[in-house]
Amino acid sequence: MRTPPRWRSVLAPAAMAAALAAAALASTGSAHADDHATPHPSYPAHPAQAPAPAHGPQPAYPAKPGHPAKPGHPAKPEQPVHPAKPDHPAKPEQPAHPAKPEHPAKPVKPEYPAHPEKPAYPAKPVKPAYPEKPAKPEQPAKPAYPVKPAYPEKPAKPEQPAKPEYPSKPAYPAKPAKPAYPSKPAYPAKPAKPEYPAKPGKPEHPSKPAYPAKPAKPEYPAKPAYPAKPAKPELPSKPAYPAKPSKPEYPAKPAYPSKPSKPAYPAKPAKPEQPSKPAYPAKPAKPEQPSKPAYPAKPAKPERPSKPAYPSKPAKPDHPSKPAYPSKPAKPDHPSKPAYPSKPAKPDHPSKPAHPDKPSKGEHKGKGGHEGNEGHEGHDE
Repeated sequence: MRTPPRWRSVLAPAAMAAALAAAALASTGSAHADDHATPHPSYPAHPAQAPAPAHGPQPAYPAKPGHPAKPGHPAKPEQPVHPAKPDHPAKPEQPAHPAKPEHPAKPVKPEYPAHPEKPAYPAKPVKPAYPEKPAKPEQPAKPAYPVKPAYPEKPAKPEQPAKPEYPSKPAYPAKPAKPAYPSKPAYPAKPAKPEYPAKPGKPEHPSKPAYPAKPAKPEYPAKPAYPAKPAKPELPSKPAYPAKPSKPEYPAKPAYPSKPSKPAYPAKPAKPEQPSKPAYPAKPAKPEQPSKPAYPAKPAKPERPSKPAYPSKPAKPDHPSKPAYPSKPAKPDHPSKPAYPSKPAKPDHPSKPAHPDKPSKGEHKGKGGHEGNEGHEGHDE
C-alpha cells in the first residue's frame, strides 16, 4: 500500500523525534546504572504468630421449657364397611348352535360348444370345500366376590365437661312511673243529619206472558219414488257432405331417363347353425333347519338385605305463646265542616259601544293631503 505524498512529509519528522527520544533514554539509563549497583535489602519476615490460648469449658445452656401438651382428639371412628353383596346367579349355559347343513355341491358348468373359429375354453376347476371352523373355547368361570367384613362398633363419644355456672345478673332498677297525660276535651256534639224523604216505591213490572206451546211437527209424507227416466230419443243422422268437385288432371310429367342398373351383391355364405345349449341340472332340495332348543329358566334373584331404620328425631320444644297486643282506643268522630259562604253575584258588564261607520275607499286621501296621485306630477318635469 502506498502512502500519499502529503502523509510522507508528516511521518518523516515524527520518526526522527522517536529515534532521538529512544537514544536519550538509553544514555540516561546507562548513566544511572552505576549508582544503583547494590539492591535494597528485603523486608524482614513477619514473626511467627503464637497460638491462641485455649478457652475454658463453656457452661451448658439451660433446658428450654417444653410446650404444654394439647388435649388429645377422640379417636376417629373407622369408616363402615359396605355389607356383603349377594352372589351373582350363575349364568345359564348357552345352548349349542345347531350344526349348519352342508351346502349342496354346485353342478359342474357344462363346456361351451366348440366355436368354428375360436378355440374351446378349458374346463373350470371344481371349487374346494370351505375349511371347518374351529370350536369356540369355553369361557372361564367368574370368580366369586370376597365376603366383606361386618361393620366395626363405633367408639363411645367422650362426655363433655360440665359448663361452669355464670353468676346471676343483677336486677335493673325500677323505672319511675309515667306521668298521666292530660284529659282531652270532649268534641261538641254533631248536629243530627236530616232524614231524606222516603223514595216512592218502584212499580212492579207486569209479568211476562208464557210462550205458547209449539205445535207438534207433522210427519213428512213418504217421499214418492222417482219416475223412470224416458228413453233418450235417437239423434237424427248427420246429412252427408256434398261431393267435392273433381280436381282437374295435371298434364302428364315427362319420364326421367332410366338409371343404369346397380350390380347385384355377391351371395353371403350361409351361417352355421349353433348347437343347442344344454339344460342346467335341477338344484337339490334345501334340507330343513333343526329347531332351536329353548333357553333354560333363569334362577330367582336373591333378596337384598333390608335397610336399617333411622333413629327418631327428638321432639321440637313448643315456642312460648306471643302476648296479645293492647287494643287501640276508639278514634273520636271529626267535627262537621262549616258550610262555605255563598259567593256574591257578579255585576253585569256595560255594553260595548258600536263602532262608527268607516268612510268608503273612494273618498280616502293620500298622505300629502292631495287627492289621488296629483302631488307626484312635479317630479316628472
